[in-house]
Amino acid sequence: MMKKMIALLLCFSIFVVFILNISTGTIRIPFDSVVAILLGDEEMKSTWRYIVLNFRLPKALVAMLVGGALSVSGLLMQTLFRNPMAESYVLGVSSGAGLGVAILFLGSSILPASLVSLLSSTYGVAIISILGSFLLLLLVLSVSYKVKNTATILIVGIMFGSFANAAISILTFFSSAEEIKRFTFWALGSLGNLSYEVISFFAFVVLIGLLGALSLARGLDALLLGDNYASSMGINLKLTRNSIIVVTALLAGVSTAFVGPIAFVGLAVPHITRMLFRVNQHRSLIYYSAGIGAILMLLCDMLTQIGGDHFLLPINAITSLFGAPIVIWLLLKSRAYL
Repeated sequence: MMKKMIALLLCFSIFVVFILNISTGTIRIPFDSVVAILLGDEEMKSTWRYIVLNFRLPKALVAMLVGGALSVSGLLMQTLFRNPMAESYVLGVSSGAGLGVAILFLGSSILPASLVSLLSSTYGVAIISILGSFLLLLLVLSVSYKVKNTATILIVGIMFGSFANAAISILTFFSSAEEIKRFTFWALGSLGNLSYEVISFFAFVVLIGLLGALSLARGLDALLLGDNYASSMGINLKLTRNSIIVVTALLAGVSTAFVGPIAFVGLAVPHITRMLFRVNQHRSLIYYSAGIGAILMLLCDMLTQIGGDHFLLPINAITSLFGAPIVIWLLLKSRAYL
């Protein structure tokens, strides 16, 4: 009964923040008017309907998808590495996705024209981003088997990320102004500019990733207790780890492809979820983390608009301001993390 109440409360909170997000902007639209527009009321102001349906609703949907995907991918990485500070941005996985996109955007002169043409679509960018995430995550995981120290694994992830960023810088040096502009705009991160068709594809991929994560819940619970215990429960360790890598790369890669690198959401949300709901079972953690991540990204998107109609703050700047203190808190909380 308590779980149902918590689930209902979480869904209600998501709904309220979702409507507040759509209401917020240079043109304020009343809460009840937003609900009426979403329910199909055509008697509302045509201007309001156009703003809500063509600009704010798509952006809010993307914020929820990104928040849920990055939060669950962060949870999976923290379990896989048994590391409370593991996250796609911290471990350089986002940089791997960024390198894949950079090769596509900035390396067109060194790639076959037919391949560039094939991958230049929105879906092609998503595929190359997922592959970049997957390869870098494999590198970090291979090192983690040999190095058990938490801080060292983080440093290794940062070094891999630095290598990817260095490669991006070299590609930038040899690229045209138009190519650099295109990549820079992507790297700043944005929740807007996605059509409903692309959002549908994004949602489909995220749904597959979340279902994959839920299917791994038993194995994730066992991994937290150690490899020997997991093996005694009949868990196929190699298959489970490989599946976690695929799901994590899918969620982190597709999010990075469509909105750019977003920092610290995957790091902070799993810890916030554990503190709020006091649960350790991954089936519950996955649901709750996705919900809290969606709420967090909606709130961060609202904060990007504090400049009014003069400017919008980069979403990555807001999430970094929120997430960086979480990292410091984790470092100070317990020496066991080091």
